Amino acid sequence: MAGEVGSALDNMLFQVDQKGTVRLAADTKAPLYLPRFSPDGQRIAYDTEGREERVWVYDIGRSTASRLTEIGSAGCAWTPDGKRLAFSSPISGQENLYWQAADGSSAAERLTTSDYWQIPGAFAPDGSTLAFVEEPPETGYDILILDMKSRRVTPFLKTKAREGWPEYSPDGRWLAYASNESGRMEVWVRPFPGPGGRWQISKEGGVEPIWSKDGRQLFYREAGRVWAADVRTDGGFSAGKPRLLFDKPGFVLTNAVRNWDLYPDGRGFLMMKEEEIKPRPATEMVLVQNWFEELKRLVPAGKK
Repeated sequence: MAGEVGSALDNMLFQVDQKGTVRLAADTKAPLYLPRFSPDGQRIAYDTEGREERVWVYDIGRSTASRLTEIGSAGCAWTPDGKRLAFSSPISGQENLYWQAADGSSAAERLTTSDYWQIPGAFAPDGSTLAFVEEPPETGYDILILDMKSRRVTPFLKTKAREGWPEYSPDGRWLAYASNESGRMEVWVRPFPGPGGRWQISKEGGVEPIWSKDGRQLFYREAGRVWAADVRTDGGFSAGKPRLLFDKPGFVLTNAVRNWDLYPDGRGFLMMKEEEIKPRPATEMVLVQNWFEELKRLVPAGKK
């Protein structure tokens, strides 16, 4: 009777336009998550989970993936100039924030020190700050801001509610995020750095907001559905009624930070779908006889 190797999950990246048409986006397959286009649109950073938790950079033109970080790394956020990637790593114990040259020419540099798990969300458009998520046990997910010059960390949203998925508007004046302060996850917007009011964008639940490149729309996800809401940010903030773009089950959402991205030219979304690998039959079996006698020969009694 043939043996089998247990099944696993690989993920593939797809381009999905605003009508829901799906096309393969990259010739790569791995247990990958959290894809992010580089600012010039020529590369995709992502992390892999499972036995090899690392950050990778995929060159679209060459269809090649290069490993950037060592084991244990997760999440990725490009600096606006495309020269560096921020990520989470347990290099020094707890999973805190680091960054590294995107071409691998420098070693990882630690950005934060905390007793709690952290993961990067997004850099401000001018690169001056990094919004990230931290998970202290008493409050759950919180949104914090790292000043890149002073390395000072300040809370943006730290309440008993669960807050995450932070995203700066293209002009840097607003921060979109998701919170369950209403009793379920909804997408909200607040002025950055504050103070000010808040505006609810989603109406029937939502997470993983993304701004359009011109800042006039907010996209978000809710189960398999992708929604869009028109927004205005000049002279204050206002938002229109969300409209459903498409409903495509099977594309994976994640906790804390978004698991999709917007194409640089706005033509669609970069989304991830899991694909189960079928178990493969074992074609070889190694039988070792008299292994206990061999063990006694290699390790005689009385030796330590």
